Amino acid sequence: MDGSEGSDDSVNSAVAAAYQSFRHRAPHVLLGVTGSIAAFKACQLASDLTKSGCRVRVIMTAAARQFVGTATFDALTHSVTRTEMFPETEYALSMEGDGADNRDFGVGISHIEDAKWADIAVIAPATANSIAKLAAGLADDYLSTTMLAATCPKLVCPAMNVHMYENPVTQRNLAVCRQLGYRLVEPETGILACQDVGKGRLANVATIERAIADMLRAALLVLVPVSASSQAPSGYMSPESSGYGQTSSRAGAPESGRNGQAADAVNETNTDGTVSETTNADDNDSDERPLAGLSALITAGPTQEPLDPVRYITNHSTGKMGYALAQAAKALGAEVTLVSGPVALPEPAGVNVVHVLSAEDMFEAVQRHFASADIVVMAAAVGDFRPEHADAEKIKKQGRADLTVRLVSNPDILAWMGGHRRTDGSQALCGFAMETQDLIHNAARKLLAKRCDMLVANDLREPGAGFATDTNVVTILTPAGGCGDDDDNGLPNQQVRTERLPQMPKTQLAAVILRRLAGIRAQAAA
Repeated sequence: MDGSEGSDDSVNSAVAAAYQSFRHRAPHVLLGVTGSIAAFKACQLASDLTKSGCRVRVIMTAAARQFVGTATFDALTHSVTRTEMFPETEYALSMEGDGADNRDFGVGISHIEDAKWADIAVIAPATANSIAKLAAGLADDYLSTTMLAATCPKLVCPAMNVHMYENPVTQRNLAVCRQLGYRLVEPETGILACQDVGKGRLANVATIERAIADMLRAALLVLVPVSASSQAPSGYMSPESSGYGQTSSRAGAPESGRNGQAADAVNETNTDGTVSETTNADDNDSDERPLAGLSALITAGPTQEPLDPVRYITNHSTGKMGYALAQAAKALGAEVTLVSGPVALPEPAGVNVVHVLSAEDMFEAVQRHFASADIVVMAAAVGDFRPEHADAEKIKKQGRADLTVRLVSNPDILAWMGGHRRTDGSQALCGFAMETQDLIHNAARKLLAKRCDMLVANDLREPGAGFATDTNVVTILTPAGGCGDDDDNGLPNQQVRTERLPQMPKTQLAAVILRRLAGIRAQAAA
């Protein structure tokens, strides 16, 4: 299969570099293949993934087997291809075996084991029918059942006729998949197998491989244990200068995973003032529930500042990031209180939700719950200003050429938190910053001025980031140590460490943020 379209040395190197971040074991990729003429391209994808050091398990639908045989994928991946929900003998269920070991057969619920085994799940090609199943939650064959059970990040690569792709039903199903957290690799435009011309051709294999590499890097961040939660693999992200000090990342990838281990990190200040990290020899077990026994306070959504009984001032926040944080905090073991502005999202299960409207309402709710919280994440987009006076009746436009409204400042909730937090290190505080210019400089000032342990910054204009999206692209900022007196602006004269993360679903980013914050709290309390 070498030399096929889309596969090149630079892509293979990037994919291999991402895989090397899983140094304690090979990453696990579940590859679903559905009934499209593009199924033959999945052979190249499976081959490249395996050659790059990945362990691949292939699931084929009955229609896919009309285009490519199972023996091809068996040979390319050195693993038995999954095809039937009820085979005569169960598929190999070994979580650790490679090669010939994967050809052994065991006893168990194989589709559930495959779902648990996967670090990421990919469907390439994904037909209109398979996408409809994902959107509806159907589970009537091995692939759809496994995808429904999988909790790992998922990538879908559509391939179909242009008219099927452009059909409003398919577009609705794709939108639902995005809302459910699936990442999509858009099909290409060109001559299709049916000789129609348009959008629907499976994306270039190299494009799919780059997306997989990004997802594996992001998955590594989710899988790192608390003891390594503030570290970044070497070569994974370039440190940026924040204007408040230099940054650097650790000189090695953490050996971590779902059941892996990682070495403790020790910060050292170099002679040039930069901060670097080294590792101790002792390993610590990964903690799957790092927030167990802790209380988390999370804010989400916009605020509404009334102008009259009909109108109000607000922003475009949908609350998706904050709600993802609340769900992740619950899953990681915390007792969670979510203070939510007005959003159109279902309440997270098992979470105490406090609904508010205005910034002052949110401030009052935060004050009630702040003292008892061990983890605090201020993800809400709070309005900075409100009308000085809200009219009791609807403001009429008759007889008015213009309308002047005097605005006054709202309480700075994050600044209040920074000034009233516990002093013993047992309360970790994270803020958010959305900017349209000078992202790192402005975010660094906010981090230090509000006395946060961590700040998550994103650029509204960056593709895949911002309001209403299911993904985000962020830079995480943390203080890197003091250097003496305050600066001319009265801010602590500190260095700031920055880490830019790749685009990932907000649900996945939430776990990254909370694990990092749990690690910061654990180190401060040690």
